[in-house]
Amino acid sequence: MCGIVGYVGPREATPILVDGLKRLEYRGYDSAGIAVLGEDGLVRVTRSEGKLGNLTARIEGEPLAGRTGIGHTRWATHGRPSEENAHPHRDASGRVVVIHNGIIENFLPLKKALLARGVPFTSETDSEVIAQAIGAAHSDAPDRPFGEIVRTVLSGMTGMYAVVVLSADEPHVLYVAKNGPPIVLGLGEGENLVASDATALLPHTRDLVFLEDGDFVRLTATTVEVTGLDGVPRSRPSRRVPWDAVAAEKGGYPHFMAKEIAEQPTVVVETVGHKLSLETGRFSEDAMGVSPKLLAGVDRIVIVACGTSWHAGLVGKFLLEEVARVPVEVDYSSEFRYRRSLVGPRTLVVGISQSGETADTVAALTDAKRSGAPTVGVVNVPGSAIARLVDGVLATHAGPEIGVASTKAFTTQLVALALLAYYAREARGGGGLEPGDPFLAGLAHLPVALQQALALEPKIEKLSRTLAHARDVLFLGRGAHYPVALEGALKLKEISYIHAEGYPAGEMKHGPIALIDGELPVVALAPKDALYDKVASNLREVKAREGRLIAFVSPGDEDVATFADEVLEVPLVHPALQPVVSVVPLQLLAYHVARRRGCDVDQPRNLAKSVTVE
Repeated sequence: MCGIVGYVGPREATPILVDGLKRLEYRGYDSAGIAVLGEDGLVRVTRSEGKLGNLTARIEGEPLAGRTGIGHTRWATHGRPSEENAHPHRDASGRVVVIHNGIIENFLPLKKALLARGVPFTSETDSEVIAQAIGAAHSDAPDRPFGEIVRTVLSGMTGMYAVVVLSADEPHVLYVAKNGPPIVLGLGEGENLVASDATALLPHTRDLVFLEDGDFVRLTATTVEVTGLDGVPRSRPSRRVPWDAVAAEKGGYPHFMAKEIAEQPTVVVETVGHKLSLETGRFSEDAMGVSPKLLAGVDRIVIVACGTSWHAGLVGKFLLEEVARVPVEVDYSSEFRYRRSLVGPRTLVVGISQSGETADTVAALTDAKRSGAPTVGVVNVPGSAIARLVDGVLATHAGPEIGVASTKAFTTQLVALALLAYYAREARGGGGLEPGDPFLAGLAHLPVALQQALALEPKIEKLSRTLAHARDVLFLGRGAHYPVALEGALKLKEISYIHAEGYPAGEMKHGPIALIDGELPVVALAPKDALYDKVASNLREVKAREGRLIAFVSPGDEDVATFADEVLEVPLVHPALQPVVSVVPLQLLAYHVARRRGCDVDQPRNLAKSVTVE
């Protein structure tokens, strides 16, 4: 996740900004920058590609003096890692600077409109659109209150964002807005701060204000004014937190798992990163981990993984076969390594592992390389054993995942595999992605859909009150949602210790239907896709036997919703991305059932985060 830091007060801003960025650096970044308002009324910006050390070295040679400033560290989302794509971004006048986490869904039409009026752009990012739009609106109405301009501009943007704006024309004021990604205010004595994570604030204050979606803040050294984008005042009381470093990393959430579920709208954006331009549809060969020439020459793909990553591999099989038309096998790493597998130079072996250290997957990839097969690792940890072993890395930028039960690592794996499917289609002559392609539009909308899925939490928490007493639960899905059903069952059993089983809905009548009675909860995934009618028919078989049916359906469902006992509407997105959204309510369900049963959510019994033994 990208890092945001801002300061306004009596002290020199640069040391505070750099220290804050260092406290966020554990997440890993590809560029960084700061902007400071000097006493002469000019905003000066220093940016650098690469790790934070590159920026600090540059600042030592070119110090920035001033008492108000903002800083940012970036994982590439729109545009490759480079100095010109690093934050902060300036408007054409250089007097407005912006830092931004998230994704602006409608950045392309906004950018085209600004270009048409002669506004020059210097980066490939969606974030620069915010700065340029604010600057253009300010030049059109220089006497209009600057905060009102910022609110109006942000009101015309769709997507997810945490934004901090600094202007030379309103010195010693920061404007902050939140719609999705986390943002926290730190209240000091005669100074105030803002950051994307509390860890950057705790050296200066323990009085924190956690902003909510739709909040807009005017922040000075001594005042905090919170409204909505409509200008209506909002009340956001501060909380004094007696946190240690670990507690601070939870960002106000009761568990790491809750925080990591909530981070998914942001981390899926960062996984797309510089792999794919949402504007042009072009992939980066280096970031995809495998050359188009190699993909064009393979006869099949073999995916090896364990646990949750194996479920991601099953979704990947559906996507790669449907989109790229290449045969795919998915194998448990622990089985692959003890079988005389038939792989060679014309078989691409893809290993999936959050940690990159999973012993069985490391061994499976080692065996594949020994057989002459090219290998790719879908991993979340740079420099891990798998990242060092494979021929290429397809990175998932989920950031540290502390909770043992994987959540955000799984959804970023799904996004990475969806990208691989379209990349392979292009490499194998099936056609590339053109601007305006529905898949590109789906990727742009995905963070918003995930946020909408997270908004189901109050209903899911209520549902957990009854499921907490179940002895067994059956999860059903078809097509790419069969692996999602498997993942939902795994999450429930991992952290609540309730026996749960995932099954293809069409196979239910070949055995599991014998279990169905009035006591067995059946959780069904029934999105409005090509298999919807088949799923609906299977679910009627559940109700015919008095099963208790909990259905996750698409908005406006007029079939399954009429006979299910509990219905929750999940946002409908592009079919290749629907599993990413559909799994979120199942993660929340497992989490709340486990909490209600008094289980240790982050450290369930008998499990470890990274399994490095056989």
